[in-house]
Amino acid sequence: MQVLFESRDVDAVPLRDLAIDRVRFSMRRLTWLVPRAKVRFSDINGPRGGLDKCCQIELKTEHHGTLVIRSVAHDWRQALDDALARATHCLLRTWRRTQTRQRAPSQRHRISAV
Repeated sequence: MQVLFESRDVDAVPLRDLAIDRVRFSMRRLTWLVPRAKVRFSDINGPRGGLDKCCQIELKTEHHGTLVIRSVAHDWRQALDDALARATHCLLRTWRRTQTRQRAPSQRHRISAV
């Protein structure tokens, strides 16, 4: 899995290795489904503080398109963890939806002759 990291904020750059490791760890069982991920950190209102650290994760899948998850928190780590939790949940839900559509029709609709 290829993981790209983007941030214009100087405070988020030291978290680059941590973010890449966290993405690889959380997607370790889904790497066959997601060949590329992009993590983007941004500070919404600058140095004023508050609930303004944003983490956006973009997962490019081969069969399901692009999944974009955005999380806002007080610090970078919490925003990253929240976005990763939601991303894995949404990705699994999307994959399971396609699996149930591809199954054969159930046997309960069969008419039996008595």
